[in-house]
Amino acid sequence: MGNNASTKADADGSEPPLDGGKHKQQHHHHKSSTQQQQQQQSSNSNNNGSDGVVVVGNSGSNNSLKVQQSQTQTMTRSASGADVTEKYLTQLVPVDRLAEILKEQTSAKYGINGIVSNVFVYSDLGNRLFQLMHANSKATTKHLGTVAFRQQCERFLGIMDDAKVLESYIKMYAQEDNPDFIDKTGVTRLLHICYTIAMQHSGNAVLCTAINRTFGSVTKSIFFSHDSLSLGFVCRWFEQNLIRLVLLVHKYCVHTLSTAYRGLEQQSQSCGIELQTPVLEQRNPFASTDATDHSLAVSQIESLMPLSQAWLLAGALPPLYSKPQTVAPPNSSNNVSASTAVQIFKEKLSMMPSHWTLLYDSNEHGVGANRFLHHVLGYRGPTLVLLHTKDEQTYCIAAPGEWKETHLFVGGEGSCVIQLLPKFVILEKKPNILYLNTSIRGYPKGLRAGADPRKPIIAVDEHFENVDCKGIAAGLMSIEVWGCGDKSSREVQLDIKKWQIREAERQRTVKLTAADWMDHPDRYLLELGGRQNYNN
Repeated sequence: MGNNASTKADADGSEPPLDGGKHKQQHHHHKSSTQQQQQQQSSNSNNNGSDGVVVVGNSGSNNSLKVQQSQTQTMTRSASGADVTEKYLTQLVPVDRLAEILKEQTSAKYGINGIVSNVFVYSDLGNRLFQLMHANSKATTKHLGTVAFRQQCERFLGIMDDAKVLESYIKMYAQEDNPDFIDKTGVTRLLHICYTIAMQHSGNAVLCTAINRTFGSVTKSIFFSHDSLSLGFVCRWFEQNLIRLVLLVHKYCVHTLSTAYRGLEQQSQSCGIELQTPVLEQRNPFASTDATDHSLAVSQIESLMPLSQAWLLAGALPPLYSKPQTVAPPNSSNNVSASTAVQIFKEKLSMMPSHWTLLYDSNEHGVGANRFLHHVLGYRGPTLVLLHTKDEQTYCIAAPGEWKETHLFVGGEGSCVIQLLPKFVILEKKPNILYLNTSIRGYPKGLRAGADPRKPIIAVDEHFENVDCKGIAAGLMSIEVWGCGDKSSREVQLDIKKWQIREAERQRTVKLTAADWMDHPDRYLLELGGRQNYNN
């Protein structure tokens, strides 16, 4: 009878009694110590009947509630990581179908009733995502149960806060022996997967030859002289500088988890979180193809904007600099919706600035203020001015609008100054910090950028020979200006230049009538030179 009573008490333990046993609280207070001694004696003698008597005698008391809560607290999760107390019903059909397919494949290959990492994915990113889900589920087995997998997938897909998304991916690449810290290797691996995904969905799986230098500039900025830092510090740095790069990876993972079941139903190998192996870059698409003087040093003819540097700037600058280029979907009359989905997906994941145009290169067009003005003025779109000094410092001045000569500091919300090498640092990011003047008297001449007109962060002299950064002067080695607008911005600039050439030619060949020539000042100059024959 005691066993039946205990069973009844366990069955009623899913919810606490409504009355709470208020009429027996005082009585329970006086006898709580006696009941605890009875429970200890009954547990030592393995007498289950006495336990039943105690629970039934206080079925409406707080003691019964405490016993029931202790039982539920010790069994809130299964060994495979599922919440057993949660009445789970998935609302995402793609996740449900993905879990069932992966469960069948795991059972067929390994004879396990669950999902293992090898079946889930074959890439480093997918493995880290699975390990994050496994850690969050607190599973004691190497595999995840089907219910636990569904729960973790839906929680991962339900993250809407950018800060939480960033925290999840920084945590993926933390140290294995110290999960609260991340080292330079972890950050480099995170940057590499961000670069790979960006390149993959821009149509080119290309590995830039300067990628180690680009990654090194980021790690130097984050770690300084430290070998590892806390996850919170690294999260804050990425949130202030390069959060768009990580959000791109999250979009890719969300898309893959939501659509992977389609490929698995067609007998594919994995759920799809995998990327092509990048090939080594043979020719830099951002470099100038007209540099043929091989006698120059490599540093002089090498472009200041390698592919990896363009990717890093696109992630650090506002979206107006890196608006994705429209990707034509595959021609398919039978599957219009799939084509539309591919188009939207590629536009969302495309961060590589394929539309950037080189407007001015000092190694090709010559150094000087007039050369700079000739190639830059008239371009009505965002621009990036890259300055490389003789002490191997590289800076970028981002202008969201057209450059104009003025005695005022101008620039919209997207104006900023960034140090690219030897470490990546955003020096200034404010409106009205750009200044260009080469002809207005009474005002400083040259190119400047900074919020304080008296002490700008970057100052280039009027001859474009020296540059001053925060009071440290250096010789200017090369300048590059990249146009970040659409094709129409470049076409308008070229049309303006063609019009200027036509006007100059027209003014050189002016046709005068005899009446106009009699009063023309050139006639008097010729007469003063001894050419009297022009009187007729």
